[in-house]
Amino acid sequence: MKKSLLILMAVLLLVVGVSCSKKDDTTAKAAEEVTKLIIASDCTWPPMEFINTDKKIVGYDIDFIKAVAKEGGFEVEIRNTAWDGIFASLGNGESDAVISSVTITEDRKKEMDFSLPYINAGQVLIVSIDSSYKTLADLAGKEVGAQIGTTGAIEIDNSDATLKTYDELGFAIEDLANGRIEGVVADTPIAADYVLQNDNYKSSLMIVGEPFTDEYYGIAVKKGNSEVLALINKGVKAVQDKGIDKELEDKWLR
Repeated sequence: MKKSLLILMAVLLLVVGVSCSKKDDTTAKAAEEVTKLIIASDCTWPPMEFINTDKKIVGYDIDFIKAVAKEGGFEVEIRNTAWDGIFASLGNGESDAVISSVTITEDRKKEMDFSLPYINAGQVLIVSIDSSYKTLADLAGKEVGAQIGTTGAIEIDNSDATLKTYDELGFAIEDLANGRIEGVVADTPIAADYVLQNDNYKSSLMIVGEPFTDEYYGIAVKKGNSEVLALINKGVKAVQDKGIDKELEDKWLR
C-alpha cells in the first residue's frame, strides 16, 4: 500500500511537471511570435539617418521605421550599414529591410521590392552662394559631385556635366565649399540639412531652383519577400493614415 502511494505521487509529480513545461513552452512561443526585423541604414545622411553626439542612430527615417514597427506590430533592430553593401545585405540575409533615403526606381524594382512610398524627395542642385549657376544644364563640362550609386549621381551622369562620385555626400559638400567642384546634386531633405541647417555651409552654399525630379523614398526588402513587405506596408499605411509621418516631417525637415 505504501509502495503504491509512492508510485501514485511520482506519477502526479510527472504529470504536473509536464504540464508546467508545456505552459512554459507556450509562454516562450508566444513571446517569440513578435516578429523582429533587422533594418539596414547608412547613417551618414542627416536629417534622414545619422549618428548624433550621443552616438545614437537618429533621424527622420529612424523615427519613421520605429513608428511603422509600432503600428505594424513588430520590432526592429537598426544596423548602421555602409551604402556600398547595403542592398547586398538583403540578399545575403544580414538584413530584412533597408531604410536609408532609398529612391524607388524602375531599375531598383527589378532587383528588390519596395514598400508603399513614404516621402517625396526630388533632386536639387547646390552651388556656391556667389555662383551664377541656376540649373544642372548650366554646369555642362563642369565637375559636379554626388554620393556614389545615388539618384543624384545618375542625374549628373545623364547630363552634360562631369560626374565626380564620393563615398559620402559630406565629402562632396566639403569639396564644393572649398571650390574643388562647381556643384552637388542631392535629395531635397539632405540638401536642406547641409545648406539650411549646417553652420559650416549656410553662409557659403545655396540651393538653386526647385527640385528637378519627382521621386519617392521606399523601404526596400528582398525580391519576393511578400511576408515582410506586407508587414511593413501595414505599418506604413497606419502611420500615414494617422498623420504621424507629417509630424515627423515637422520635426526633422522643416
